Parts: sequence; structure tokens; C-alpha cells
Amino acid sequence: MLSHRYFVSIFLSTGLLTSKLSLAAPLFGFGSSDNSASTTAVSNDTVTSDFLRPALFSRVAYCSSDAVQSFQCGSPCDALGSHIDVFQVGGNDGTIPMYFIAHDPSTNTIVVAHQGTDPNNLLSILNDAKFGLVDLNTTRFTAADGKGIQVHDGFQQTFERTADGLLGILWENLDPSVQLTTSVFGLPRVGDQAWADFVDSSLGNTLSHITNQNDPVPTVPPEFLGFVHPSNEFHITGVDSNGQATGIIACPGQDNENCSTGNDILDASVANHLGPYFDDISFGASACPA
Repeated sequence: MLSHRYFVSIFLSTGLLTSKLSLAAPLFGFGSSDNSASTTAVSNDTVTSDFLRPALFSRVAYCSSDAVQSFQCGSPCDALGSHIDVFQVGGNDGTIPMYFIAHDPSTNTIVVAHQGTDPNNLLSILNDAKFGLVDLNTTRFTAADGKGIQVHDGFQQTFERTADGLLGILWENLDPSVQLTTSVFGLPRVGDQAWADFVDSSLGNTLSHITNQNDPVPTVPPEFLGFVHPSNEFHITGVDSNGQATGIIACPGQDNENCSTGNDILDASVANHLGPYFDDISFGASACPA
């Protein structure tokens, strides 16, 4: 049986995958975190070893299904090298977000890559007055039973639509004892304090959520509505004209005020959500037109 860690990882990846709703009063910002723990610089070697390949796979998720299935998507596919074995491509560009599962022979890993949505649409969803916290479906997250965890309603619905296809292929191809790592780019807040604690205890340091400069998406939904980020944020403080990160910091604890949580909404840049993040890697349809 697959560990509950896989369900947590996939749920986090659906935090960017939702359908469009009407825009209500903006609610991003208004942080209330009391975590101001000192940050530490992240080396270029760490970025290359830990974040680069996940980012390259995430970029490919924005290519067409046919291009991903054949792994003929031009420079985004070429950057990952040859012999990538794609097991499954799924989604419908609507209620079921596009994703693919592949074997990466260069690292001997199974990769699950999700496509995100247009950031303007995402902000509409996250700021809609109708969104709220609902009880986590513990029929999938059995380890969370009795913990009183609540998560974003829309994200949970998206997870439910995506999970069966993903988990089925993982069940067939993955040893449940294999080490799991999760890398997420531009993650919004997905659940409450109990959820953030559950993510921390389930994934620990195998989770990395990377935020980019003044991207407003990680600041929503707001903390005052009960939403909390898990730990292990890595925050990009600057990117030069060549698309190279000029500074990345590790942010201890949950919702560290020295990182994206402390961003001023007056400086918000939706463009930062798409990138570039580092190594001139951006996300979205324009990043992979194939």
C-alpha cells in the first residue's frame, strides 16, 4: 500500500490546479505570522542539485499532451536529456489539470509533474468570497483521521478529480518504500494549522516549496482566515536580466515573515509567479509552446 506521504505530496501539487471562479474582494496579504526566524543563504550548488531538475520537469507539464507523451517538445524536453520514459499523461485542461508521470533514468526516479493554471485565474479562485476550509477527506488520508484537519475546498475537489489516475499508475510502478521528495513552485496556502503540521510531520525536509520574489500567490488565502503554510520554504529574493537567481534563502518554520509571507501587497507582481525563477526557467503556456 502506498504511504500517506504520497497522498500529501499529490494534494500539495493540486494547490495550483483549479478552475476559474469570479473575482471577489481581494484578500491576499494581511499576514499575521509571528515567525521571524533568521534565514540562511542557499548555494548555487544546492539549487542545481535539489531544485533544477524538478523545475525542468514542471516546465514540460505546460506542453501539449502529444508532445509530452512522445517527449518531443523542443528545448524544454531537450534540457532534460534523452530516454525519459513517460508512463502516463492525463488531464483535460479544465476540471482535471494536465499532468504526466515519467521515469528519469539520469536519477533513477519516478517523476510526477503537474501543470498549474494562469495566475490571474488562480488569484480569482483564491480571493473568491465563497472559498473556505472544509474537513479533509480522511478516507484517502487515513493517517489524518481524528486530527481535525481542514483544507481549501476547491483544492480538495481538484485533488479528488486527479488522484485516482495518478495513484493508480504509481501503485503499479512504485515501490512504496522508495524515498519521496516533493518540490512545489509558487504554492498558495492549502489548509489550516493542523494541515501544515500534518505536512511537516509527513514530509519533513523532503518537501521544498519555492517562492519567487513578490509573487502574491503564496500569500493567499490569507492567514486571518485560518490558512497556514507548511515549513521548508525557499524564497528567491532577486532574478537578473538573464533569468538567473541572484539570491535564494532558506526560511525556517511555517510562514516566515522574512520570506514570501512578509511581502508587501503594494509590491505584488503576478509575473513573478510565472518566472523566471532560476536558470531562466519559467512556467506557463508561453514557456512551452509545443
